[in-house]
Amino acid sequence: MPELPEVETVRRGLLPAMEGVVLKLTDVNRPDLRWPFPERMADRLRDVRVDRLRRRSKYLLLDLSSGETLLIHLGMSGRMTISSDPLGQFLHDHPMPEKHDHVVFHMENGARVTFNDPRRFGAMDLMATESAEQHKLLSVLGPEPLGNAFDEPHLIAAFKGRNTPVKSALLDQGIVAGLGNIYVCETLYRAGVSPRRKAGRISAPRVAAMVPIIRAVLSEAIEAGGSSLRDFRQADGELGYFQHRFDVYDREGQPCRTPDCTGVITRIAQSGRSSFYCPVCQR
Repeated sequence: MPELPEVETVRRGLLPAMEGVVLKLTDVNRPDLRWPFPERMADRLRDVRVDRLRRRSKYLLLDLSSGETLLIHLGMSGRMTISSDPLGQFLHDHPMPEKHDHVVFHMENGARVTFNDPRRFGAMDLMATESAEQHKLLSVLGPEPLGNAFDEPHLIAAFKGRNTPVKSALLDQGIVAGLGNIYVCETLYRAGVSPRRKAGRISAPRVAAMVPIIRAVLSEAIEAGGSSLRDFRQADGELGYFQHRFDVYDREGQPCRTPDCTGVITRIAQSGRSSFYCPVCQR
């Protein structure tokens, strides 16, 4: 599932074609994805301007001139790609429709943005912009890891007394929004902390040290265009490249990259997910 860096990469890629541009027509080619589309979605997404294109956690949010906000979640395999942008940044001609092109946005500037989702775990919803933060998917989220509200005191307080593994704590979207399996594994490696460690038993200085590491890992991943493991594509259809920089994720059985460490990357299952780490230098 795309994590924060992948969704932010898509957002940045869509900006030139969508933000400040009128959405002339929307083709809705099926009644639902993970859940049914909003009532009269195609009509509500006609002749409205995209005033702002933003991201909250792993969700794209399009604030519209109609006073509504379109929420988009890419799910497991969803991607949004642009064709025939008149600004010349996307050189792809409009392709022939594909089987899993479930929603197509026709922009006034000639660009076409297509939401393709073979597994149909993606989702869309429409809500009043003024109350968007109270949406059931957004109201439970913690601070953005790249924002000012996410700092050392916040993470120390969130971990205090928690008896869950630190891996699970960092995946808790109520503690920090947008982190997923890949970037938590990479963060814990850089922090030298085992994913097995109980969050509440890690010293405050070590917890505090994770905050800049989280920010660095996410920033590097965004700069690299995210990680493409299976389905993820950027808005121009290109792959992300951060997967080539993984230190532990998906490297089971390979040598640890920490200088002078003799460890081998190990995979364990935690809450149904794979955790990759070095049992020698991550304590």
